[in-house]
Amino acid sequence: MDSATFDKFRRLIYEKSGISLSAGKEALLCARVGKRLRALGMDDHRAYLKYVTEDSSGDEVVLLLDAISTNVTSFFRESAHFDFTRDVFTQWLQRGQRRFRFWSAACSTGEEPYTLAMTLLSAANGEGAGLDMKILATDISTRVLDVAKAGQYSAEKVQTIPPRSLETHFERQQNGKGPVYVARESLKRMIVFKRLNLSTPPFPMQGPLDIIFCRNVMIYFDNDVRRRMLAEMFRLLKPGGYLMVGHAESLTGMVSDFTVVRPSIYIKK
Repeated sequence: MDSATFDKFRRLIYEKSGISLSAGKEALLCARVGKRLRALGMDDHRAYLKYVTEDSSGDEVVLLLDAISTNVTSFFRESAHFDFTRDVFTQWLQRGQRRFRFWSAACSTGEEPYTLAMTLLSAANGEGAGLDMKILATDISTRVLDVAKAGQYSAEKVQTIPPRSLETHFERQQNGKGPVYVARESLKRMIVFKRLNLSTPPFPMQGPLDIIFCRNVMIYFDNDVRRRMLAEMFRLLKPGGYLMVGHAESLTGMVSDFTVVRPSIYIKK
């Protein structure tokens, strides 16, 4: 891929997703765009760029973003966030709160929102049926959302789920490759999966939200996109609501009204 074509792809991807590809990512982009070239039977990056930009349906740009998106996740990843969520959720229950709204803002293949659902049901300790409790799970990639909606995971993927939770919330089945674990309907019905581009606020949700998980995604955005996104998340959270970001991320230097609770956890006061 020549530098001019790379720059055009970079601008297109930034415009459509807010993802900022730095110089030196030519090889990475080339490899991921190659997936779409092969799928379409094309062999020229410039021809594909023309094809994407002239596709009036917008379908191909979605498939391009699917190809270039990075999706690394696991059940109970950065588990301190779920411990914190369990504790504040328990406090809210004790104060009589019965309506709860959570948002997994970059849900990938679903491990994060399913972990959140398991955490909440465990903390509710049998009270779950009497609660109005929903999790919105969004991602820009239709490919990973399809996996998340199916809720089917390999034995390797579920190793980080405590055995009792796995037995309670997943059904063990067999396919041609061996055992798989499928999320039970009691877990699935707590979660609504939707495609959402985090770089284009305002978002369609009404709020107020209790907790937003937006972990390990801001690293792909520049500061302008981060500021717009954070301002919108601040608007959507209730006073006393929390924002969780990745352990390697920080809001330091961002124009933000959030107050730090501890590293990677912020509150709207």
